[in-house]
Amino acid sequence: MVNRVILMGRMTKDADIRNTQGEKPTTVARLTLAVDRRYKKDADQGADFISCVAFGKTAEFFEKYGKKGTKLVVEGRIQTGSYTNKDGNKVYTTDVVIEQASFAESKASASSDNAQPQEKATDNFVNIPEGVANELPF
Repeated sequence: MVNRVILMGRMTKDADIRNTQGEKPTTVARLTLAVDRRYKKDADQGADFISCVAFGKTAEFFEKYGKKGTKLVVEGRIQTGSYTNKDGNKVYTTDVVIEQASFAESKASASSDNAQPQEKATDNFVNIPEGVANELPF
């Protein structure tokens, strides 16, 4: 059985960064990706908002570069869980645990893309901004 997810979307806000406590603290990044969804009828377009989490070096990448509007390609796995909230109700969760992340456009493209429709072809897919390649955790 395989649990593999690949998403391309834009961050809805800056990544929420936290560090775990304990003997070996770990960086944890939480973010939401807006992923386009096309409907068959009349080519209407919507979006799904996918909750994601990253740990360690990948989370540190989001700490440095995880800004609102950044277009990314992420790869990981779906993880479900549950907890009891302060009101005593059981809450079920579904997250994508990000294991790899890449920029899906250059900074120049990101600046000009905001003024253009999302229907634009991804001719500069997975371009990495200058100076970032040496700092990527993967």
